[in-house]
Amino acid sequence: CEYDALPDIGHACGHNLIAEAGCAAGIGIKAALEASEILLGRLTILGTPAEEGGGGKIEMIKNGCFDDVDIAMMVHPGPLDMVHAFFIAIELLTVTYSGKASHAAAFPWEGINALDAAVAAYNGMSMLRQQMKPSWRVHGIITNGGAKPNIIPEKSEMQYYLRAPTEAELKVLMQKAGEVFHAAGQATGCTVEVKSTGHYSNVVSNPNLLELYVKNSLDLGVKFTPDYVPGLGRVHDIPAGSTDMGDVSHVIPSIHPLYSIGTTAVIHTRAFTDATNTD
Repeated sequence: CEYDALPDIGHACGHNLIAEAGCAAGIGIKAALEASEILLGRLTILGTPAEEGGGGKIEMIKNGCFDDVDIAMMVHPGPLDMVHAFFIAIELLTVTYSGKASHAAAFPWEGINALDAAVAAYNGMSMLRQQMKPSWRVHGIITNGGAKPNIIPEKSEMQYYLRAPTEAELKVLMQKAGEVFHAAGQATGCTVEVKSTGHYSNVVSNPNLLELYVKNSLDLGVKFTPDYVPGLGRVHDIPAGSTDMGDVSHVIPSIHPLYSIGTTAVIHTRAFTDATNTD
């Protein structure tokens, strides 16, 4: 059960509902287990912190939290009911450029502008999108652009997320992005440090668990989203984002479907935050 929120916009990813769904399912399964005359299995509800960049489940894997677990199931709220959500692999990067400070008006030629390097890298990544596969994703922000306008910035910093459907494709994308970052440093005379701050694997859904999920959901009246939706295209080909549940799925059989909460708002928006707080 996830439960962490996003900075500034709250539960725009619906982790409050993930926790609610997990606990509710656990209560129902517990009742079914207790009503059985034979031992059907053991149920564990795990609280999993820091999915939004912290990799909480990865730390839990390292610390043996899943060692005695045979299968893992989690659902994620959204605008659609999807059996096989397309959660892809991600690499989190911090890119730091170092230049030389100087007075921006009196002696600009004495400086080496680290902000220029960050801007060049940002534009370079934008141009790289022309040669990216449709299922690849890159997005970033400049988190440090200098101290004052009259000081040539000696330091700049960026955070970038690189995503691809598989680990192999992500390696290719990382190589291309690395060349862009280093080229920006060379063009401006800055040194560059590219540091990985996190990594999530793609979700591998277990087909047998998915079949059981679909059967029981249909019995409850769930109507799954068609494969093709006008205006969206083939929804099962649209990356749904990334999650450390992917790392769990590489360790034990897992599923991570999406379920609709009756809103057209998409995740990571204030409108979705509002939707998660309604009945």
